[in-house]
Amino acid sequence: MNDWPDGRRNENRDDRYGRGAQARPEDAQRMPHVQRRQPQRPGQQPGRPPVPPQGRPAQAPPGYGVPPQQQSRDSGYDGGYNTGQVYGSPSPQRPGGPGGPAGPGGRGGSDRAPGAAPDWRKRIKIGSIVLVSALVVTTVGTYFWADSKVRREVDLSKVIERPKEGDCTTYLIVGSDSREGLSDEDKKKLHTGSAEGKRTDSMMILAACSSGNTMVSLPRDSDVEIPSFIGSQSGKKFPGKGKREKLNAAYADDGPELLVRTVEFNTGLRIDHYAEIGFAGFANIVDALGGVDMNIEKGFKDEKSGADFKAGEQTLNGEQALAFVRTRYAFAESDLARTKNQQKFLSTLAHQAATPGTILNPFRLYPTLGAGLDTLIVDKDMGLWDLGEMFFAMKGISGGDGVSLNMPISGERNGNLIWDKTKVQQLVKQIQNDQKVTVTAN
Repeated sequence: MNDWPDGRRNENRDDRYGRGAQARPEDAQRMPHVQRRQPQRPGQQPGRPPVPPQGRPAQAPPGYGVPPQQQSRDSGYDGGYNTGQVYGSPSPQRPGGPGGPAGPGGRGGSDRAPGAAPDWRKRIKIGSIVLVSALVVTTVGTYFWADSKVRREVDLSKVIERPKEGDCTTYLIVGSDSREGLSDEDKKKLHTGSAEGKRTDSMMILAACSSGNTMVSLPRDSDVEIPSFIGSQSGKKFPGKGKREKLNAAYADDGPELLVRTVEFNTGLRIDHYAEIGFAGFANIVDALGGVDMNIEKGFKDEKSGADFKAGEQTLNGEQALAFVRTRYAFAESDLARTKNQQKFLSTLAHQAATPGTILNPFRLYPTLGAGLDTLIVDKDMGLWDLGEMFFAMKGISGGDGVSLNMPISGERNGNLIWDKTKVQQLVKQIQNDQKVTVTAN
């Protein structure tokens, strides 16, 4: 008797697994699919579906077109299809099964399958949000910290009879000989002397323009007229006497407000902001940066300022930098030569301080800001944004984006330097109209 289902023959038995030339190991054998026999109706040929009686529509066999799971569960029909489930094990959908939430293959209901690769997109997104948030908090904190250290002590609203506003933003930058914050040892080391009060040691106008930045040094020996003014402390009006004096006398008489008033009166150029730094702040900024690299074309020596430089590339520390910008007696041009050195040093200082190595390095940025802001005095309307614009305007000049010059001089009177009125008027007009400066000091 043949036990094999219809349609399968017992011929070629030697080709089955485990026999013949292409035999496979016994453990690789697979049982043939056995389909249950259906009752055979009269007239039905073996191995074919039953033929419906005449006049009746054909019907699909039970379970035809129905998923095997549904067949076995609902109709009791077993089509012999293997569902892939290991017999005798709980269903993956059932609680407590191997694939269920509490089964050994789950992780407390996690959607990620065991052993699956981590979701790097999600991790990168979360990391980016955390990083940006940290940067925002740090930036905001730094801003308010720095803003709280700025000394807004100059009130430009007390300046009277001011010129019209121009298209450029103008800054009057002053280096004073203030000994504030210096010990006796520091004064001796920096060769500052011990004079009381403070005077201007350097003055320059910085114009930040879209056509190019311009830095104009004002010799402190410039011959100017002190105009009428309102006392910064008394509020009393002092009439002008028409007397010609040196420019630094205005600062000595009534401080920054009268200095601004005198510069505006003698140039016709409106000053938008005022910034002043003393000896201590200047030296501390240089030291906080780790020094400033300078190329000194010709060596010089000056006992009064403590300068002793050789020609060539060198790095100046705070003490050396202060001596470099203060030296005047070692040059034949005296104050004019000094102002050129001041311009050169300030633009180089700004250029080196604005590098990523300083701005992105908190161990350099915070000491530099702290050293400068502690002694920096500005006008009441000057914000950190204005300070940044001033700083980068100086940096641009060292990079070739602008010009630097001394105030054009036409002669001398009683030791005072007389400005060239024609060139001064042309220079002021170009700055007011945001035009490229073509005026030269010569």
